[in-house]
Amino acid sequence: MKRLAVVLAAGQGKRMKSKLYKVLHPVCGKPMVGHVLDTVKTVNCERSIVVVGHGAEAVQSYLGTSAEYVLQEQQLGTGHAVKQAKALIGSEEGTTIVICGDTPLVTSETLEELMQLHQSKNAAATVLTAIMDNPKGYGRVIRAKDGSVVQIVEQKDCTPEQDAVQEINTGTYCFDNAKLFEALDKVTNSNAQHEYYLTDVIGILVNDQEFVGAYVTDDHAESIGVNDRIALSEAEGFMRERITRKHMINGVTIIDPSSTYIGADVIIGSDTVIYPGTWITGHTTIGEDCTIGPGAEIADSVLQDRVTVKHSVLQEAEAGSGTSVGPFAYLRPGTKLGADVKVGDFVEIKNATLDDGSKVSHLSYIGDAKVGKNVNIGCGAITVNYDGYNKSITEIEDDAFIGSNVNLIAPVKVGKGAYVVAGSTITHSVSDNDLAIARQRQENKSGYAEKIRARAIAKKQREQD
Repeated sequence: MKRLAVVLAAGQGKRMKSKLYKVLHPVCGKPMVGHVLDTVKTVNCERSIVVVGHGAEAVQSYLGTSAEYVLQEQQLGTGHAVKQAKALIGSEEGTTIVICGDTPLVTSETLEELMQLHQSKNAAATVLTAIMDNPKGYGRVIRAKDGSVVQIVEQKDCTPEQDAVQEINTGTYCFDNAKLFEALDKVTNSNAQHEYYLTDVIGILVNDQEFVGAYVTDDHAESIGVNDRIALSEAEGFMRERITRKHMINGVTIIDPSSTYIGADVIIGSDTVIYPGTWITGHTTIGEDCTIGPGAEIADSVLQDRVTVKHSVLQEAEAGSGTSVGPFAYLRPGTKLGADVKVGDFVEIKNATLDDGSKVSHLSYIGDAKVGKNVNIGCGAITVNYDGYNKSITEIEDDAFIGSNVNLIAPVKVGKGAYVVAGSTITHSVSDNDLAIARQRQENKSGYAEKIRARAIAKKQREQD
């Protein structure tokens, strides 16, 4: 049977008190609506309709072609929002998930179980519910003796008996698609808010003698709808715990999960160890047997097996197998390190390739460069890549040696096996196996230091007189 999804993402989110549209607020590095859309796609929904309103352009810009869109120009309630999708999917046969774009903690496993129950009962609708010790503020799910749902009652409308019910409506549903849109046509706005509520569909289906079921999630965090910064923080905490637990189950050692931040899209191989104070975000992939941290910050980077990163920052960088980075290194976008490369303390690399076995051990800047295999770059050496107007490339070929405090003025090329003497400023290319030296010959002036001191003393005496 065809599976469809309607994601409600049209609300303004005034309680967030933010210039950023609510469903675009990130949880573990990914906007909430991104989490929700990924989840419905994981359960094989063939069409995903996102209902947009406030901030429509921003939401569409983020989601791109991964969804279809309908516009709710006026926010007249959840029922009205779903009804906007009728022109796209109203004639489809199948099961439709309706889910809010601010519920990032709903899992694909739960949605799958919700749909399986829905289909096994041949239900017109199935509600995702949760049991809460303190259900205040949530709509209560009222069941018949046979377990079917007969009503969803909002907190303000509860009788004392209904108020004692601990099963709450999470706002996520499965519907028989045809019956959903038939019932939506019967929903009215005869209420204090003059809005069309999706929950009214449940009552309409029950009155039509249709079966409405409920699936109880065992994780109450899935019921969190993020409406303010407090709920956003709570969702972040739950998501972080899920992510670190998933990685640990898959064979990753996380020394202190409470002080480790791992984004939702990060991939980490088995037997990798993550030390405290580490942030791994974006679409980062880390291989097996790596050592990351303490104090590492890695974003949108790819690390192969057996990589070590300590007290360093990597952004859109790549590191080959057996490479070590840090402490206190900064790999900027475009950095590509081969296998068994060493990048040491206080080294900055930008838009540069270092091939297998090369070393930049300390206090160097390598920018806009192509460095070959087994190259040694000494302390304080830099590629001078910018003349104030243009950036140029430095090339250093295999087995070259760059001495300490060397300035390579780009564009320049150092050939295979060439040797650049410490302290040189190189403005012309160096051929294979040549030695380059570019500094004045040392001259020692006998006794001259005493003359300098005497002049200084005499000047100070004159000033005092």
